[in-house]
Amino acid sequence: MGDSAPDLWSHPQLIAAVTAEDWGTVLRTYRRLTGLSQTKLGERVGLVQPDVSAIERGHRRVTSVEVRQRIVTGLDIPTDLVRVRAEAPAAPVAGLVLPGPGPDDDLLTRVTSVVESEHRVDAPTLDWLDRLLAEHRRAEDEIGSRPLVDLMRQQLRTVVNLYASARGPLADRVVRLAAEHAQFLAWMAQDQGQTAAALAWYDRSHEWALEAGDANMAATTLSMKAHMAWSGGRGDRAVRLAEAARWSAPGASLGVQGMAAQMAARGHALNRDADDATRLLDEAQDLISRAAEHPEDEPVWMYFYGETWFTLQRGMAALHLRDWRAAVDHLTVGLAALPDDYRRDKTWYRTCLAHAYAGAGEAPQALAVALEAVPDAAAIGRPHSWNELHTTAAVLLRRSAPEGQQLIAALRELD
Repeated sequence: MGDSAPDLWSHPQLIAAVTAEDWGTVLRTYRRLTGLSQTKLGERVGLVQPDVSAIERGHRRVTSVEVRQRIVTGLDIPTDLVRVRAEAPAAPVAGLVLPGPGPDDDLLTRVTSVVESEHRVDAPTLDWLDRLLAEHRRAEDEIGSRPLVDLMRQQLRTVVNLYASARGPLADRVVRLAAEHAQFLAWMAQDQGQTAAALAWYDRSHEWALEAGDANMAATTLSMKAHMAWSGGRGDRAVRLAEAARWSAPGASLGVQGMAAQMAARGHALNRDADDATRLLDEAQDLISRAAEHPEDEPVWMYFYGETWFTLQRGMAALHLRDWRAAVDHLTVGLAALPDDYRRDKTWYRTCLAHAYAGAGEAPQALAVALEAVPDAAAIGRPHSWNELHTTAAVLLRRSAPEGQQLIAALRELD
């Protein structure tokens, strides 16, 4: 039975194991039905092979809520099979808690329906909300998404409630501002590994962007959905969505077009199609250079998009193409130029650099970079940066490098 077979999760042994939260049996049965090795299954759920083996043999219990969620997400276990925990895990900041897979059901109605209001929205109010959103985007670069989710949901409610009293151009501005908030919420959901919520928010943002005639946001949401596909290892879908971002919004800015081109390139790189990846990266580079000549034409959410960011994307493409030396070079240069206030992004690209070093067979450098990233990956880089460190450990173990066990030990202290 293939791992994509539609009746995989109707198998009685899998159903019983998930219901009982017998994760050792879940992993063991899943591998038997799909033919996956412990290493390949570990890559799906963000665990190294020794940990998969220990869980299957009952030598390690899954007590961490995060590891449990990685297994559920990585194996695509249907939500109706997974028991909801009675108590949420203690956390220093609020997590993303949604009543369903995405935005509130009545949110669109609240935006598009006219209700009575005592106050008329005005341009200064919208200007202030624009600035506030920009500040929150910058804060998220530094502290991660978790502390901001509830705040941004409340802020979006404030924006949509303004629609009732908005007229003419102000109404268009409110809808555009709502689209920007929804896109930011989608990004934060994606950052926390909440795929269904992220897709729902991106869809809502895209709908509002079309309503407001905002080509830049309409294209951006499709590019970000391409990013999600890439993050999930679906290169073909990443290419299709990125190309859709380009042809469906011809009025988008040069920078937004460049972002779509580089996303398509990353999809091709994921598919090991070096020629198309290189061609599109070169095209994106040209678009970036032209956009830099007129930064005033770019939307405010593209503040991060420049030569440094693009150098890091070339490193990511090289990583997928297993051009380890090029990946190390690009990521090293990009990281050196990335400001310290991009803490979340620096953590992510540092873990990718560790992976590139491991792939290149430079185990001591891989371990040094990975250990440097561990504290921030644990604090603000879960699940993506944390999973990348597990991947790096797996690569080191496959190469029989003792640094692999050292990295595993460091990760287990915080796993």
